[in-house]
Amino acid sequence: MGLYIKEKMLGEGRPLICVPVMDRKKADIIHEITYLAKSTAADMIEWRVDAFDSYEDFNEIRQILNELKSVVKEKIFLYTFRTQKQGGEAEPEHELLDDLHDLAAESRCVDLIDIEFFAEEHPAKKIRRIREQGVHVIASHHDFEMTPPPEVMSMLLDKMAAGGADLVKLAVMPKDCLDVIKLLEVTDGFRRNHKGVPIITMSMGALGSISRISGEYFGSCVTFGAHKVASAPGQFAMETLERMLENIHDAACINSK
Repeated sequence: MGLYIKEKMLGEGRPLICVPVMDRKKADIIHEITYLAKSTAADMIEWRVDAFDSYEDFNEIRQILNELKSVVKEKIFLYTFRTQKQGGEAEPEHELLDDLHDLAAESRCVDLIDIEFFAEEHPAKKIRRIREQGVHVIASHHDFEMTPPPEVMSMLLDKMAAGGADLVKLAVMPKDCLDVIKLLEVTDGFRRNHKGVPIITMSMGALGSISRISGEYFGSCVTFGAHKVASAPGQFAMETLERMLENIHDAACINSK
């Protein structure tokens, strides 16, 4: 069973393509999201708020979200503030980050908010607060140094799922091909054991690129593709990613007959 948002299913069939927006200026952010909203390759758009030069200016963020309401009507819109400890561009005080998440939840523009689960003091409480606003939550964790042992990755995913998130996300860095296989195996195991919680996983860098296109077989329901700027190492260009996923989807359909 998947999660249904704006007539798109997360958790079944071909993974959705999410394209991050990393622009620093207000006009550039609106221009890029407007472009992606018309693109056939992007199923989801992620605004990486940590890359915005004025992320501490709540009025600026409100203005951007208000302008985007009519733009992203048909695209799933993901709002993410990635902290430096998790591979992002900025490291705000926790109170400021809380306010930024609340602002997005109240905007009536955002469909999904990414929460760095293990950085939160009371993650389940925060997830409930956001979901009460009618916004879905991705509980995420990123490890840019290594791929933890399978039992640790499974534990991380289980804890995020138990916290009440609508989706869970785990990104890790491989040292060798076996690390990639470990992540794929953990992804498949989570899918089998948590049928009501869609999962997003990726093994980063060139070595892990296979994990970005194999979600239909192993269970990852969203994959991230770049337009102008990649938000993490190993992302394919969104048009290239779209072609590869379509080919894999066609093969999966043929093999299932």
